[in-house]
Amino acid sequence: MSGDVATLATEVRGPVLMPGSRGYDEERAGFQTGFRHRPAVVVGATRAEDVSAAVRFAAERRLPVAVQSTGHGIVTALDGEGLLITTRRMKGVTVNAEAKTVRTAAGVLWGEVIEQAAPHGLAPVSGSAPHIGVVGYLLGGGIGLLGRRSGYASDHVRALDIVTADGSQRHVTADSDPDLFWAMRGGGGNFGVVTAIETALLPVARLYGGGLHFAADHPVDLLHAYRAWTLSLPEELTSSIALMACPPLPSVPEPLRGRYVAHIRIAFTGSAEQGERLVAPLRRLGPRLIDTVREMPYTEAGSIYQDPQIPHAYYGGNVLLRELDPAALRTVVGLAGPDAAVPCIVDIRHLGGAFARRPDDAGAVGGREAAYMLRVMTGGTAAPPTVARPVHQRVYDALKQWTVGRSPNSVYHDGRPVSQEQVRELFAAEDFERLRRVKTRHDPHNLFRFTHNIHPNKGE
Repeated sequence: MSGDVATLATEVRGPVLMPGSRGYDEERAGFQTGFRHRPAVVVGATRAEDVSAAVRFAAERRLPVAVQSTGHGIVTALDGEGLLITTRRMKGVTVNAEAKTVRTAAGVLWGEVIEQAAPHGLAPVSGSAPHIGVVGYLLGGGIGLLGRRSGYASDHVRALDIVTADGSQRHVTADSDPDLFWAMRGGGGNFGVVTAIETALLPVARLYGGGLHFAADHPVDLLHAYRAWTLSLPEELTSSIALMACPPLPSVPEPLRGRYVAHIRIAFTGSAEQGERLVAPLRRLGPRLIDTVREMPYTEAGSIYQDPQIPHAYYGGNVLLRELDPAALRTVVGLAGPDAAVPCIVDIRHLGGAFARRPDDAGAVGGREAAYMLRVMTGGTAAPPTVARPVHQRVYDALKQWTVGRSPNSVYHDGRPVSQEQVRELFAAEDFERLRRVKTRHDPHNLFRFTHNIHPNKGE
């Protein structure tokens, strides 16, 4: 195939590499270091035409195609086959302040959008980490930092520029192709490669937010208190709580080193005075190891969660819950808390509010009736997937009677192929069948399969 690849290289401005080529490993590397694509060919796209050439090349040879910007959320990795398109060189942010929209190229990160929207008093529907890629986050739905006020981020998408399975470039809107536009917003990368995307901006310039760290010597009590606190919150306040063991490393703030802690994260768009009153019950829970909750410009919103920015290995998943049963919380802590068989991070995000409302032009996001999302994650150096996976699964099994689905944005590769049963859990039953119809029409040969695969033939 090397001769064909050499021909492809003449059509593409960016690098075209094969295993053994100089720069191949760097090109396929991403934020997730535990699982990486090992494609037969990797194309570093710089423009939509590069993507078109790569897709045509793959389609002619029936090579499966995967796409990677930052490489945070690999679902299934290419392993010695297929073609990987990397989009991180595709940059460009255009803010339309009057229309309150922003157009971003495929390789743009949320932090870049935040910085360019801020001078206009606007903010994107971004998540907790500014170093996450815009496109992948939006295709998966997007549980945003202000989501209880604004809903799922994908419902704010206005248009997409994509390359379909035949290599054609298309501008997709609700008017041009309602089914494809619906499917792309929450259905993942099953239908084409996004080269640019337009989404709405929010009139938000500042917020009251930050994190509260507590010693979690009694984690069940803290989870009960957090649950009770969330029951009467206004939609302008979005929050979450995480339980985790902090390693005794210099990179960890001294008050947290070597301790099992609870981290409550706050993002409130009301006044600082009202925010103080709403957060006061949390501050009375006990001595705080760290308290960073304050009024801040939205440009500092990335400091609320303090998500790690150094690439590392991890795996885990999530369940969307209709309620947070008090008795079940004790079970969760028993299975994944400080005495768990493997180290786990338990993360609970408060949903409801605008998350629960389905706009008339909503995308394919499922589980909108969920009141909370619970995630369990393990770092790749803490335990191999074969050891951690059963621990995570026991948590999800214990919560089955309250589970209404899963979020695509927080399903991470753990070394196994994703089953059709697991994919079905991401969508409402009727939406799953509609997604399959759209997939069959736009990608009949299942070229784009390294996401949450919905093709009837399952890529087999």
